[in-house]
Amino acid sequence: MIYPKIPLAQTVVQLCKAKNIQHIVLSPGSRNAPLTIGFTHDPFFKSYSIVDERCAAFFALGIAQQIQEPVAVVCTSGSALLNYYPAVAEAFYSNIPLVVLSADRPKHLVGIGDGQTINQEEVYKNHILYSANLKQDLQETNKLENDEFSILKSIENKLDLQNTVQQNNEIQINKALNISVSQKGPVHINVPFNEPLYDMVEELVVNPEVIPLEKTDTTNEDFSAFTKLWNNSKRKLVLVGVNQPNTIAQKYLDILAEDESVLILTETTSNIHHERFIPGIDKLIGALNTEELEALKPDILLTFGGLVVSKKIKKYLRTYKPKQHWHIGEHNANDTYFSLNKVFKIPVNAFFFEFLEHVKPEQSDYNSFWLRAFNSRREKHETYMKAIPFSDFKVFDVLLKSIPSQSQLQVGNSSAIRYTQLFDLNKSLEVFCNRGTSGIDGSTSTAIGAATASKLQTTFITGDLSFLYDSNAFWNNYIPNNFRVIVVNNEGGGIFRILPGHKNTKNFDQYFETKHNLTAKQLCEMYNFEYKTASNENELSHALDTFYNETLKPKLLEVFTPSKENDTILLNYFSKIK
Repeated sequence: MIYPKIPLAQTVVQLCKAKNIQHIVLSPGSRNAPLTIGFTHDPFFKSYSIVDERCAAFFALGIAQQIQEPVAVVCTSGSALLNYYPAVAEAFYSNIPLVVLSADRPKHLVGIGDGQTINQEEVYKNHILYSANLKQDLQETNKLENDEFSILKSIENKLDLQNTVQQNNEIQINKALNISVSQKGPVHINVPFNEPLYDMVEELVVNPEVIPLEKTDTTNEDFSAFTKLWNNSKRKLVLVGVNQPNTIAQKYLDILAEDESVLILTETTSNIHHERFIPGIDKLIGALNTEELEALKPDILLTFGGLVVSKKIKKYLRTYKPKQHWHIGEHNANDTYFSLNKVFKIPVNAFFFEFLEHVKPEQSDYNSFWLRAFNSRREKHETYMKAIPFSDFKVFDVLLKSIPSQSQLQVGNSSAIRYTQLFDLNKSLEVFCNRGTSGIDGSTSTAIGAATASKLQTTFITGDLSFLYDSNAFWNNYIPNNFRVIVVNNEGGGIFRILPGHKNTKNFDQYFETKHNLTAKQLCEMYNFEYKTASNENELSHALDTFYNETLKPKLLEVFTPSKENDTILLNYFSKIK
């Protein structure tokens, strides 16, 4: 087999292999050539080549989102790794294992004006779990890094020093990869290479030590004080954020659902279901009066899962603070509602296994009262949907009902995910959205990466600005033929019309809503997507009739909606469902 000649490149590749990191997303470049040679010549790895670094990193994030194992992205030196930063931040806040392998100039060439060179060490300092700054091999160069090295003249001393460098690098790589696996997040390994970069050999010259992942024992928690509080409370609110599908045992959810003193609020990204759960938070609380808001106030708020989309529930719980807020989860807990009392830093299933054994259902009308209120909202929701004209809201009603069962739904940020939150989705769908940083950048690339890793058909629904912003996502040779994109085009950033501000002015149109007349047609022609459009309800229904059928290439449906009616239709919704 072919290997890069540089021992450090061999070390990185071999340790990635030992840690079972199979998916490698490569951004073409020269300085990272030794890594590219190592990964692409070993059949163990599945290598992808994606030119745009921002798209490459989000593509890798989409794969990692699905497999929940580290995926590596590999880039050259300079600004290339800065283009990975949005995806690194998303991985950091969404607890997705992503490994950044950045090639770098040797230290003596940094800070002297050499081309394609920046200060790469600790570049992701505020949004990374660990940064490993490796040391350059000494065997291939006469350039010594500092004065301490320069006094070592003998070959013996230099070889001893090389062994020390090799040992340090192995420790750093092992540590970074182990942290990404165990803590589910991004790590950065900065790898300096000196020229020549393209030399190859047929035998490995290093056999790096593999340091196993340390097993951590689950902390034994005394639940007695907490179960006592729980059992003595009449109003317990369980709020569930982002969850991977099929990760929470249904038997625990069933126990919670049958307790009349427990109300469970979920989001589309929670990926858990029960007939006694409330999946539309904004639909429930968006039109409550002061008396009703007070009646909803919980004694105990129990949260688990990732970040929450609903701004309404955040505002509500910050105003009507619970007496107790407990969070369950192995990752960092956020004091989102400024009332966090306790963090159970254990897996959710482990918590419920221990905790629910000591819980006694409490007689209360908390659950039944709000379920009746929510079911009333559902009826009024359906009435309102039948009455409104063709608009963003109407389009999402039609689209979400059309998605095939047992498939995956990827949702873009901004208005797309917020509209989706207002509907009861098909329970067989697996739903994902980049809610770590909630940015519009990279949503399409993430969806494509997820589609390559998932066995399910993937549908991606997005707004026009988000789609256009990430249009290089289609510069990708790995898009499955069953991948489906739906772009809701209202000719600008429609969400800004919903937010408070001065609308229908030249300043607003240009600098906030960013009006445009662009479409996806030419992009579909360039990237060989089948392209369909719809501008009214009949056209939309007709387009969806065959949209999900098997084809020889992916499809995109662009739905054109009126830009100035959408905000009024949405804002009127909350008063109509009271």
